[in-house]
Amino acid sequence: MLSLKEIQAPVAEHIVKFEDTFRSSMKSRVPLLDQITHYIMKRKGKQIRPLFVFLSASVTGGINEKTYRAAAMIELLHTASLVHDDVVDDSNLRRGYFSINALWKNKISVLVGDFLLSKGLLLSLENNDYQLLQLVSNAVREMSEGELLQIEKARRLDIEEKIYFEIIRKKTASLIASCCACGCASSGADQETIEKMRLFGEYTGIAFQIKDDLFDYESGNSTGKPSAIDIKDRKMTLPLIYLLNHSGFSEKRWIVNTVKNHNTDPDRVSELIVKISESGGITYAREKMLGYRQMAINLLSEFPENIYRHSLEQLVIFTTERNK
Repeated sequence: MLSLKEIQAPVAEHIVKFEDTFRSSMKSRVPLLDQITHYIMKRKGKQIRPLFVFLSASVTGGINEKTYRAAAMIELLHTASLVHDDVVDDSNLRRGYFSINALWKNKISVLVGDFLLSKGLLLSLENNDYQLLQLVSNAVREMSEGELLQIEKARRLDIEEKIYFEIIRKKTASLIASCCACGCASSGADQETIEKMRLFGEYTGIAFQIKDDLFDYESGNSTGKPSAIDIKDRKMTLPLIYLLNHSGFSEKRWIVNTVKNHNTDPDRVSELIVKISESGGITYAREKMLGYRQMAINLLSEFPENIYRHSLEQLVIFTTERNK
């Protein structure tokens, strides 16, 4: 597997230039907003989503100014969603840094998220990028629906596998699908090609989220024990759903009772994780992840072979082999 730096190499100069475009897209005349957006820029992550945009554009036509706007729109949307998510989850940390709501409280955080979202929408309108606006707006709608569906189902802990995939398709995969579709659209590709690239992103995003779910069952760095964060948050992930589907009535009651009422009891949670592992739930989830990864790579193989397609293939592999 290539490193992220090696994967970025064919579009590295564009990623560097994009940082300046993105920074300028967040500017405001309000000093407090500039202070907060400067803090956000200092703690940016791996820039995976802009990378999907630039590589998708390169595979299907080429990078231009519209591609930069597409990447900025996606990143503004993504950043807004993270700010709002931290408020919803009452989270004080994001990537090891204090979250916006931890430093500036919820009211300011919600307004900052709204500001970033509006900047993304205005960026498209000011440049008549209506196709990009439609693609990004669809992702906003699906992400909101996915989050609400997950909250609704978490109350009753009755998520079936079909519903689980619907949640992660909307909540996570829709944004990566939007990255790939927007990059493709910015290059001037036709509708059939855009839809093919969107579907590639959707398959990749589903595999990405299953990988995230599997982190819950892997040993932590300091304790040597699984983090079980999703279980503590009463989230029904694929390995847990698999166990429920292969359990009898009394064991199901024990599992649901553990997740609902004993999710902070380390011994009970450890016992649940052992049951999940012994049932084959973790293996099943990993096989599903690899299946979606292969579907994404198969779609990509329909495009001409070049360094950009190779990097995009490696990026799909990276998202499912990463260690955090």
